[in-house]
Amino acid sequence: MEIERKFIVSELPENLQDYPHHEIEQGYLCMDPVIRIRRMDKQYFLTFKSRGLLSRTESEFPLDKKAYEHLLPKIDGILIQKTRYMIPTKHGYMIELDVFHDVHEGLIMAEVEFPSEDAALEYEGPEWLGDEVTFDARYQNNNLANR
Repeated sequence: MEIERKFIVSELPENLQDYPHHEIEQGYLCMDPVIRIRRMDKQYFLTFKSRGLLSRTESEFPLDKKAYEHLLPKIDGILIQKTRYMIPTKHGYMIELDVFHDVHEGLIMAEVEFPSEDAALEYEGPEWLGDEVTFDARYQNNNLANR
């Protein structure tokens, strides 16, 4: 089960370059249910996600480069490209800050995953997280791939 909240970031945190980061590209083979392929640095994955906004089922499977490249031309919509920064919080959570590139240049979003819905609803993050868009389906990555 994936339980996460999403935020639009208007102001980047200080010393962003000091945090570990990954170069990601991802595309969607199906939107309902969500079936995604992703390259994160030199690792490749196929992911299934159920419907949902705050919480949903997620299953991830490794792919090799050849399988990823075979599936890549079959994606619906655009290929999403982003840099993901991993920012630990004082509460023990990890903020995944995504700086989008190419078609979505200028969009910056953050996601925080939680062990329970109660923990998610109680969380108050740093001010730079900005406006919450957890319940706005337009900001799910599979919907961004269609715009």
